[in-house]
Amino acid sequence: MEYILENDKLKATFRNKSAELISLIRKADNTELMWNGDPKYWGWSSPILFPFVGAVKNGEYRYQDTTYKIRQHGFARNQELSVISHSDDRITFLLEQSEETKKLYPFDFHLEISYELEDNTLSVCWKVVNPSENKMYFSIGAHPAFMCPLKDGEKQWDGYLCFPDAEGDALAYKLIDLSKNCIAPELHELPLEGRKAHITEHMFDNDALIIENRQAGMLGLAGSDGQPYVMLTFDAPLFGIWSPAGKNAPFICLEPWYGRSDAVDFNGTLENREYEQCLDGGQSFETSYQITVCS
Repeated sequence: MEYILENDKLKATFRNKSAELISLIRKADNTELMWNGDPKYWGWSSPILFPFVGAVKNGEYRYQDTTYKIRQHGFARNQELSVISHSDDRITFLLEQSEETKKLYPFDFHLEISYELEDNTLSVCWKVVNPSENKMYFSIGAHPAFMCPLKDGEKQWDGYLCFPDAEGDALAYKLIDLSKNCIAPELHELPLEGRKAHITEHMFDNDALIIENRQAGMLGLAGSDGQPYVMLTFDAPLFGIWSPAGKNAPFICLEPWYGRSDAVDFNGTLENREYEQCLDGGQSFETSYQITVCS
């Protein structure tokens, strides 16, 4: 089933699977901002990443002397979430543990994903509740795919990544070691000019650019004119930037993360994973990020 939030600036469409944003239209010129999920390139538009972001080493993790197998990005993106409230400008989806999720992830949880539309901004809100008496470990992240290029006649690498609040003339990033599907330790440099980085044809040949340590809290896309057409604002400790390698796909994913893949040298348990989130019994975690559509 599809659900709509709409005002005089934007029309946003969602589905139950993954509580996914599947369309975001700028009504002034009827421009679609979201990738349409064509599996020729990538069969999603904006899946939720929970309770893992990225991959665990060797496809498995250990917790309290038990080993669990889990696929990349966890299981929430393949789940049908229920709608617990829906108004003209806000919708909230819910996912809780089940017998099937317990085979992959041993925790009880209550996950709410809300979207709120105001003017030219869509806020994406996450609430994770630990209903048990024991500690709960998790990661959560976004994976929205925005059209790039946006204008006919341009190529992806005619455009720019925008970092309005970045400091300095470069950002440091890491890459995935594709032979191990884990993060390599080497740091690479993304040059900035005027707080923008030019997109290059081979930028994503080694998968996502992983930018850690809160180097920016705003991230957007611009066409060849350098003017941003979509901007994300967030408080996440790290984020990824991704497009499928070698496919010249017409979209780029801008991904605020609270968690990430294991490093190639990681040998610890779930509690030891870098950027892992932890909730004591009865506690909750709440955060949000904003998608602003520029004129």
